[in-house]
Amino acid sequence: MKKKSEQQLDLSQEDLELLNTPLGIQFLMADKKTNVPKALRLLKDELTFHKLQAEMIKLQHWVIEKNKKVVVIFEGRDAAGKGGAIRRITEHINPRHYRIVALPKPTVEEQGQWYFQRYVNQLPKPGEMVFFDRSWYNRAVVEPVNGFCTKSQYRSFMEQVNSFESMIMDSGIYLIKFYFSITKQQQALRFKDIQSSPLKKWKMTDVDRKAQELWDLYTEFKLRMFEHTNLKKSPWIIIEADRKTEARIKALQYLIDNIPYKDQE
Repeated sequence: MKKKSEQQLDLSQEDLELLNTPLGIQFLMADKKTNVPKALRLLKDELTFHKLQAEMIKLQHWVIEKNKKVVVIFEGRDAAGKGGAIRRITEHINPRHYRIVALPKPTVEEQGQWYFQRYVNQLPKPGEMVFFDRSWYNRAVVEPVNGFCTKSQYRSFMEQVNSFESMIMDSGIYLIKFYFSITKQQQALRFKDIQSSPLKKWKMTDVDRKAQELWDLYTEFKLRMFEHTNLKKSPWIIIEADRKTEARIKALQYLIDNIPYKDQE
């Protein structure tokens, strides 16, 4: 018979066994005041991550063994959790066979090149996965919203992007496009957290500082981007990201479900 406290929490035998593991105890002891439901939720999320990350290792092994090429794009509002999602996805895979690409502001030389050239230079070689923390879609939203490109440059991008993606997919690259979506209120909370943390302050940029003020304009260009580039061949996968852990799990699950790797065991 369960103790009264266990009845109130409605813990199953499986829950109790999970909480009694070293990882379960770690989550129980994480807060000054023990919060059993929270600890159990975090524990189950972490175990889900472990399962999906094990599959991600198999997926990468298939990419390496079969000389496949994979590009995963992470787009979304500032502070949407793109970088954190990439970290969880790549946490246990072989670092020699993947790259995270977060390009800085174009150099003077790059500004004189075809817009897509700097991204072409970052595409994967056979047996490699590349994760773009923001991508060529900077020109679809961030640049026009903040005045970093001309109207002519924006139009040229929108005219060329679908053909560009068709070409890279026709070359044998698997392309997945994630958009991490958060609410205006959640973005404000995350900015406040970043600004108040001595370990995170460096993340805050001038573009971030204007993001709330320009929220509606970002929405306008985001919707234009979806309307023009959400194709059957290369759809946008919209991840609701107000809850970071759920968003990361959904992204991992999508990769595993939609890249046709074979179990190598």
